[in-house]
Parts: sequence; structure tokens; C-alpha cells
Amino acid sequence: MSRIADIQAALAEASLDGWLFYDFRLSDPIAYRVLELHPMLGMATRRWFCFIPRSGEPRKLVSAVEPHRLDTVAGPAIVFRSANEMRSGLARILRGARRVAMAYSPNCAIPYVSRVDAGTIELIRSLGVEVISAADLIQRFEATLTPEQLQSHHRVAVKLRNIVDEAFAEIARRVRNRSEACEHDIQQFVMERFAANGLTTASPPIVATNVHSADPRYGPSQQHPTPISRGDFVLLDLWAKELGGQSIYADFTWVAFVGDKVPEEHARIFSIVASARDTAVELIRNRVASKQPVSGRNADSAAREVIEAAGFGERFIHRTGHSIGREVHGTGANLDSLETDDHRLLIENTCFSVEPGIYLPDFGVRSEVNMMTSETKAWVTGKIQTELVRI
Repeated sequence: MSRIADIQAALAEASLDGWLFYDFRLSDPIAYRVLELHPMLGMATRRWFCFIPRSGEPRKLVSAVEPHRLDTVAGPAIVFRSANEMRSGLARILRGARRVAMAYSPNCAIPYVSRVDAGTIELIRSLGVEVISAADLIQRFEATLTPEQLQSHHRVAVKLRNIVDEAFAEIARRVRNRSEACEHDIQQFVMERFAANGLTTASPPIVATNVHSADPRYGPSQQHPTPISRGDFVLLDLWAKELGGQSIYADFTWVAFVGDKVPEEHARIFSIVASARDTAVELIRNRVASKQPVSGRNADSAAREVIEAAGFGERFIHRTGHSIGREVHGTGANLDSLETDDHRLLIENTCFSVEPGIYLPDFGVRSEVNMMTSETKAWVTGKIQTELVRI
């Protein structure tokens, strides 16, 4: 398998004896992607282990019921029938290893990578093996993007920005003509524009007015339609990617006001959120340009301090940003010191969002951009909203 040499080089850099992959009933999709396994080929009802040592061939442990589960991975396989045989098999494939990485996060600090259950961790430790979090390895092999994937993201970013403008223009047209302009209608309009542009999404976009915009996970309802009228505040959060298994998402949030004059309070809250967003962006840009490390929690703290200084810390209820990849919420470093303590560094050739927000009882403001990194540069992929759009 082409990735084995790369994995072993990463293990040597991290001073680890190996990376132990484990799955039970598709409990760890990350393992399937890193090992380039097809999860749906045959049944997956039994436990399997795959140990990639720092040097030498991979060592596999599979059930007698499903002995071919890891056939596409090079290296010898031990077949077990009973729990005792599985335990002795583990001791054999881990022979000589003292520090191994697994999909585990101490205290579940990073739940995105914490895929191995506590009992299995206890089992490995009982064999005299120290278990280290594979969080950094996972980011390296899951979140690092190829040049083709980077280009995919850029293409989608351009299309999404155009769709934002089209959606706001459609709201203006409908309000002006006094035709049906409900949240759900505009959501479906955006979905139609996705299809026309060759884009797909895991879930429909958020179109939220007034109090609904104060709910970060609000979804429009066809059964209980909410009209969009003059004097309304509108939040549009949309994410999509190109068709194809290796395409990468883009994910933007823009806010607007239906009317000629934006209310002073809406403009003030947007200004605070935009300042928090820009502070995080500048920190990341400057650190990457000067080749200084910057972690997800560093970037989150920078944005959060701006909002806290403005007196709205309790109203910023989520992390500042998330990893972006083939899934809109990827498995790389998140910009987070609130919901989790994401110590992982923002590494080159990765993509992530920067999206602070303030959520008040009657409306909420979020402003979201996407960033990408190279070895010496970090940049925003698309236009940055600098003021509330007037529809």
C-alpha cells in the first residue's frame, strides 16, 4: 500500500513505535480512509486490528468469521476465533512496541479523533504498551489536501460567493414584487443553484431571519413557513462541494438586512463579530508567514478575546472555526478553546473556517470565511464581508 512508507516516516518523526488501527462494526471511519479500505466491501461485524510499525511490514489481526477484511493491506495476518486468541494475537502483533498511536484523545479533549472505546485502550495498556493520541497523525493523513483538492475548494468558493449574491438578489426581487419569500423558499432556491453549478451538499443551507438567526443550527420548515419581509435581518449559511469523492467543501456565512437603513444595533454587533474574525485571520496569517506555530486554540482565543472585551463573551456559544475537507466538518485542527481544547497546530495544505458569532435573544450574527495554508502563507479563500448587506 502506497501510504505505508509515508505513515512510517511520520511515526519516526513522532518517535512512536507504531500506529495501531482498530475497528468494530465501522466504529472508526478514519481507519478505513487512512488505510484506504472500502468499508462496505463485505460484512463488518467483528473486531480487527492493523498495526503499522515504524519499520517493517504491517501486522494484522482479523476474525475467523471475516478473515479477508484487511486483505488489501500488505503484511501477514493472524486469525483469531476466541477472545483469548485475540488477546494473544494482539501481544504478537505489538511485540517490541512500547509507544503506539491510536484514535484516542486523553479526556476526550478532541472528540473528532476519539474513536477507540475505553475498554480497548485498557486492553492495549494491559499488554505493557503506552497509548498515545493519533490526533496529529490523523490530521496529517486526513486533513492535508492535494493540489487538486485545493483547486477544487477554490472553484467551489467562487461558485458559493456568486450564489450568496444570487440568493440575496432573489430575496430582493420577491420582496419588491410582493411574491412568496419564505426562509424555506430561499433555501430551495439555493439548492437549485447548487444543482445548476454542479455542487452537492450533505445537508441544506441555513436561511434564518430575525430570532431564528440566533439559533446556530436553525433549519427552515416547509410546514411552518417564515416569511422574509422588509425590515428583516437575514443570515445565510451555505456549504457545498463538487461532485466526486476527492472534492473539498467551501462553507460561508453572510448576513443582510432587508431595507434601506441598517439598524444601529445590528451594525454594531456585526462590527464586533467582523473584528473578532479579522483578529483570528491576522494571527494565523502572521504566524504562518513568520513560520511560528499557531494552534486551533490560539486562533479561537484571539477571536474570543475581542468578543469578551465587547461584553458579549457569554453570547459567543461555539468554537471559532472547524476543519474543512471532504466532509464540511473535517478531522483536522478546529479553531477551538471552548467546546474542546484543540492543541493541534494549523499545518500546511489544510483548510478551515473562521466564524465567530454573537447570539442575542432577538437576532444573531455570524460571519464565516474559509482559510487555506501553505508552508509560508495563509489566506482567505474568497471575499470577506465588511458590512451588512442591504437587500
